Amino acid sequence: MSDMQRDVQAVLDELVGSGAERGMQAAVYRDGEQLVDVVAGVADPATGRPMTSDTPVFVTSTGKGVAATVVHVLAERGALDYDTPIADLWPEFAAHGKQGATVAHALTHSVGVPGLPVELTADAFLDWDAMCALIADAHPWWEPGTATGYHAQTFGWLVGEIVRRATGKRISEVLRDEVAGPLGVADELFFGVPAAEIPRVARLEDPAPPEGWEDSGEGFEIPAPAGAQEGWVWAPPAAMPDAAYGNREDILATDIPAGSTGTARALARMYAALLTEVDGVRLITPERLRTVTAPAVSGTDAVLYFPVTRSLGFGVGGQGSFSGATVFGMPGSGGTAAFADTATGLSIAVTKNRNSFGEYTSYDAVCAAVLKHV
Repeated sequence: MSDMQRDVQAVLDELVGSGAERGMQAAVYRDGEQLVDVVAGVADPATGRPMTSDTPVFVTSTGKGVAATVVHVLAERGALDYDTPIADLWPEFAAHGKQGATVAHALTHSVGVPGLPVELTADAFLDWDAMCALIADAHPWWEPGTATGYHAQTFGWLVGEIVRRATGKRISEVLRDEVAGPLGVADELFFGVPAAEIPRVARLEDPAPPEGWEDSGEGFEIPAPAGAQEGWVWAPPAAMPDAAYGNREDILATDIPAGSTGTARALARMYAALLTEVDGVRLITPERLRTVTAPAVSGTDAVLYFPVTRSLGFGVGGQGSFSGATVFGMPGSGGTAAFADTATGLSIAVTKNRNSFGEYTSYDAVCAAVLKHV
């Protein structure tokens, strides 16, 4: 066992042993070689089923990096282009002034359709065609390309329908055939999880509320910008990605590619194969890597109101101690994350089944342990 693997294992053991986490996975690649693959804790608190390296975990928006990777592999194959108007592939999307929106705008959260009707429930997410029709007919909150604002849920249907229109296949099929399959992780990286694989998926849990906390019943709200479509919000309160959502078998089995389900080692391997060759597989050329990781938009997020820098489908800058201008990837709202660094050749992924809702303390602790050895 290497010193790096030993130190990362110790971090996971401490986090789980202290009760801060229930089950965790961490994986690290450098220059195409796996350096770390460790686990701790349980995948299912109710049964005691242990977390293993091949236990898939629902990783919320960490999956957006997976969806973006599918697009880049297709661009590498010539199936689509970043400057292609979305409406050239998906004519209905031109409605209400969106005819100028491009594939690049979708990847950079610049299309202007980040919201959904306030009354929408997660049950609606089970109907792919209906969700795509809803988004195609949406009124943009800003002129496409003039701002960037996080498309938390709509990103998945935007990118997924672009993929479907370009290839005739569901994005889950393209992920399997063009990314996960060639990398040998087709049984560890999914959008819609096959029914036979769902029993393997980790069970999520939400943290206990702080002592003295009382639910106001008002849900989670972010004020909509001035141009928002009336009656639409950034995140419908009945469709938030909490444990109840992420444990639904019908949600797990459905293509909702704003999030994905996978293992830490599959995510780290995917990012490694964007950077370089992994066991004979390289997903994109070095030239395309420079294109897709270069900052494409920056400024204040028009929905979340904080500074952002985004490349084509990835956040730029990293998270916590694994940060810098050459770091790209995506975190998930539950506290999972997967990032890679074009400068050092590192890719780091951390998954876990206790939601931390935007807190990345555990991920950062893993990164700190890794970076001691770099």
